[in-house]
Amino acid sequence: MPENVRPSDIPYRVLGNTGERVSAIGVGGWHIGLPYVDEPLSLRIVRTAIDSGINFLDNCWDYNNGASEIRMGKALRDGYRQKVFLMTKIDGRSKKEASRQVEESLRRLQTDCIDLVQHHEVLRYEDPHRIFDEEGANAALIECQVAGKIRYIGFTGHKDPHIHVYMLQVAAERGFRFDTVQMPLNVMDAHYRSFEHMVLPRLVEKSIGVLGMKSMANGIILKSNTVTAVECLQYALNLPTSVVITGIDSIQILNQPLEAVRTFRPLDELQVESILAKTRTAARRGAFEPFKTTSIFDATAHNPAWLGEEPERVRKLMAA
Repeated sequence: MPENVRPSDIPYRVLGNTGERVSAIGVGGWHIGLPYVDEPLSLRIVRTAIDSGINFLDNCWDYNNGASEIRMGKALRDGYRQKVFLMTKIDGRSKKEASRQVEESLRRLQTDCIDLVQHHEVLRYEDPHRIFDEEGANAALIECQVAGKIRYIGFTGHKDPHIHVYMLQVAAERGFRFDTVQMPLNVMDAHYRSFEHMVLPRLVEKSIGVLGMKSMANGIILKSNTVTAVECLQYALNLPTSVVITGIDSIQILNQPLEAVRTFRPLDELQVESILAKTRTAARRGAFEPFKTTSIFDATAHNPAWLGEEPERVRKLMAA
């Protein structure tokens, strides 16, 4: 465990309407499967985080060709699984593909139940329609939920807040309410195509759990030379987030969010405005949020087969 950090130092927040208590900081799954992070180190990162009081773990079916889930599954042996709230994401838009990906995630994570599964990368206006088709991915997640294989359902996306709003609208039209929504929340987002301004108030109003990501945009925001890592983390923590998920590729980097959350105190209006003033010019055109302005971060765009087939009724209509 890092020096001077005790599990009791980590604040916990309620995850929307679920009643679950989750650590204000969560461990991102992408980094622990990267080639330069060897497996022993990845297991050490996950277990050290848990021993330090972090209980929210993020992952995804497609991260590093499955290595991230496999490693996290190994780290959760020896009683660690019972200490955490485990989340992963699936890319499948069809019921068949979503079901297959959930089963694979269960095997990799070495668990019979995943606490939260989210529809990943809702980036396109057609995604909500494919997901909520009668033979779409949400039907698969509901079946998994009934079977006790997953507990809660959410969705993620990083491209455009308008698409998040549309996803919520399509879900509501079908009588479905998400438990969580994951999105970029950072010091740049506040100025450009803002999830904070467009989506966050809707989630708070509906008591949907807010999962903040890309607080530093994989370090890209720090390259603007306008803010520090601690400022980035604490700005996101100051928002009505349930969890701020951050990537960790070393024990040294793990110490950073642990210190940020341990020393966090709510920011007053002047402190918030000071941070936003420093980032306003750099954030203006989205240069430091390339996940919004390029396709580099769009894994499903580069791997469309992960989405599965279009709905059968649409294919029949096209063939008629």
